[in-house]
Amino acid sequence: MESVARAKYLRMSPRKLRRVAELVKGKMVHEAVDLLRYVPKRASVPLSKTIKSAAANMIAQEGTTRVKAEELRVTSVIIDGGPILKRFRAVGMGRAFRIRKRTCHLAVKVSDEGRAERRLEKEQAKRTRKRKPTKPSVVEEE
Repeated sequence: MESVARAKYLRMSPRKLRRVAELVKGKMVHEAVDLLRYVPKRASVPLSKTIKSAAANMIAQEGTTRVKAEELRVTSVIIDGGPILKRFRAVGMGRAFRIRKRTCHLAVKVSDEGRAERRLEKEQAKRTRKRKPTKPSVVEEE
């Protein structure tokens, strides 16, 4: 089962956020949050909040009896560019330079892989039970 949390219109460059997001892809949720606590980048705060939100969404959907918080894993982090705020800065000789203040959208997917693996094992066990018994092969005796 997967759960998604989104943060939109974050006032930081998508390029800067992607650098921090690469650190947590594929990690367990608790490891990712602990790691982000000590990353000295401004992007770690909204990323950490979004990961916590995705985990909370998963637990709220499935319930605490089905999903354990320790089993959740960050499966993907998607960062898209948002609208660009355009500002101007006055420079010499009556000219103006454009300042582009970038924004981005962040989406984090969290899944419980341990549960998915157990489900696959159960399905495979059902498939093996449904097979018809094969005919015994004839063995030549000496």
